[in-house]
Amino acid sequence: MAKTVVGMFDKFSDAQAAVTDLLSSGFDRKDISVVKRQDEATSTTAQGRTRDRTDAGDVDPGTGAAIGAGTGAVIGGAAGLALSALGGIAIPGLGALLGVGPIVATTLGGAGIGAAAGGLAGALMAAGVPEEHAQYYVEGIRRGGTLVTVRASDEMADRAAEILSRHNAIDIDERATQWRSSGWTAETATAATARTTERRDTTRAAREEQAAIPVVEEQLHVGKRQVQRGGVRVYQHVTERPVEEQVELREEQVRVERRPVNQPAEAATMNRAFKEGTIEVTETAEIPVVQKEARVTEEVAIRKDVDTRTETVRDTVRKTDVEVEQVGSQQGQVVDTFVAELARDQRFRGRDWDTVEPDARRAFEQRYPGNRWDQFKDAVHQRYERARAKA
Repeated sequence: MAKTVVGMFDKFSDAQAAVTDLLSSGFDRKDISVVKRQDEATSTTAQGRTRDRTDAGDVDPGTGAAIGAGTGAVIGGAAGLALSALGGIAIPGLGALLGVGPIVATTLGGAGIGAAAGGLAGALMAAGVPEEHAQYYVEGIRRGGTLVTVRASDEMADRAAEILSRHNAIDIDERATQWRSSGWTAETATAATARTTERRDTTRAAREEQAAIPVVEEQLHVGKRQVQRGGVRVYQHVTERPVEEQVELREEQVRVERRPVNQPAEAATMNRAFKEGTIEVTETAEIPVVQKEARVTEEVAIRKDVDTRTETVRDTVRKTDVEVEQVGSQQGQVVDTFVAELARDQRFRGRDWDTVEPDARRAFEQRYPGNRWDQFKDAVHQRYERARAKA
């Protein structure tokens, strides 16, 4: 299944480099589109090449060939794709465009299409781009950007996106947020384009519109956002507590004691007795010494356990259906007659359309040979459902 990969570039040189990289990576040039506004420089060149377009003949922009070789050379360059100068074909709100590739062929292939306000956005949506993003890309072109689109297979789509990103493709959602902050909205841009279209269409024949019935279909978009569900707060405090330890201390005391002695003095004693001298004895004692050592005895680790779960979101979406009936037509009369027969047939009473349809088809083809069931089926279905609702 083919996908469309889109990139918007502020600089045309970046878009050229991206296209060159795409071509060298094996992408087919007929699958690559480039669109930009015709600036003043390329406008001058395009005006100078008007005669070339007449002489050479117009070339289908979808083929990638230039309409006007001179302009193509100036704009195409090393990208390998010459952009067709669409001088004289203006898109309301955008001005004259230069472009090449399937998007251009779809949107700007004819002069009449050039005046359609939603042509470019419509071509992008037809290629699979969401409507909101298509509006963003059109606004980016209006502000001077260059749009590059690539049709690629599922296997090559990621490669194409990587190449565009490598060459400075902008984040279109982020850029649209910046535009909105300055007052831009897709609605105001559409309204401005519509006003320009109205002014340009004053020469067209007036068409009287009796009624316009919008066909609306809701689409379900499921996303996700992060919410806070609680958590843990951890406090750290320092506390003190008294402690006591017993320690045994040793202490010395010197005592001097005189004792009476009566005995003859020996010679050695005599030698020491009559000499002067000093004897000193030191007392020692032990005192407690306190030293503190911090030791890690426990640690508190904080972590988060992350689990993923799949939740099925169920809702209902609505869609409006418009039934077109030719008043007084033979087809309407056939449908009315056949549905009345179904309503009277007991076999079909209380049954839904999915179970009724095969039998109803056989009955219709037998009752009205020569009429194709496929042409009447939708009308019969709608009338049958209305009849069931009234029953």
